[in-house]
Amino acid sequence: MRLRIKNSTYLWIITLLITLGAAYYQRITGPTQPLRGVKEIGPDKLKYKLIRTFGGPGDAEITINDEKGEYEGSIRFKRYKSYDEWTSMSLKRRDGKLVGYLPHQPPAGKMEYYIIIYQGSKQISLTDEPVILRFKGDVPAGVLIPHIILMFLAMLFSTRAGIEVLAKGRNTFKLSWLTLLFLFTGGLIFGPIVQKYAFGAYWTGFPFGYDLTDNKTAIAFIFWAWAVFKLWRNPNQRGWALLASVVLMLIYLIPHSTLGSEIDHTALPQ
Repeated sequence: MRLRIKNSTYLWIITLLITLGAAYYQRITGPTQPLRGVKEIGPDKLKYKLIRTFGGPGDAEITINDEKGEYEGSIRFKRYKSYDEWTSMSLKRRDGKLVGYLPHQPPAGKMEYYIIIYQGSKQISLTDEPVILRFKGDVPAGVLIPHIILMFLAMLFSTRAGIEVLAKGRNTFKLSWLTLLFLFTGGLIFGPIVQKYAFGAYWTGFPFGYDLTDNKTAIAFIFWAWAVFKLWRNPNQRGWALLASVVLMLIYLIPHSTLGSEIDHTALPQ
């Protein structure tokens, strides 16, 4: 169905709303976002937020709010994908919180852990399954911020280019070229630099590994590079820009950091 909206301002407003929605979805999903929940302990309800990623030096701090001092607890942990035995340590009380620590791991190393809460003779695990936390290196703001901005602009102009095709506008090639530029600089220049700081390697996607974030970036770039090429050869082949826009949108709907870099200790010499 042909869109009847011709005002460029309206098209940009629609584009911005779609892009912000996709960005928000990325923000609240994925295996590195904190795990939130509520656990019933007797007549009480204990709210918790358990971190699943940690960057920088030092051990990862795990905290449980307990302002009334009603509970005691412990943390059980071991390296993820390892033959380790479970280790248990008591949570310490500090400033109205129960605090525990996971031993620092190298970039892409993971720990799995449970939080056990004691109330009298009761022992209650906050989660049914272990929480998995991934360690990463500290990424400088001068690298991370440009990467985030450029990737947001790539998504913004990609969506706008797709809408331009549907609205039968005249700026499809220009918008497509800008999308490719932002995707290249944000995903294929700053992206690998962020990856190097965080996990010690510039590229862990195909053909060197299975990192889904890297592979998604490569797929999106290939589709947009082909779309720009086809439009350069023939401006009437705007359907390629629409296809590339849809592909990038679908990629954004895959939670960030899914199948990300990790160390498999079971595959290493014991």
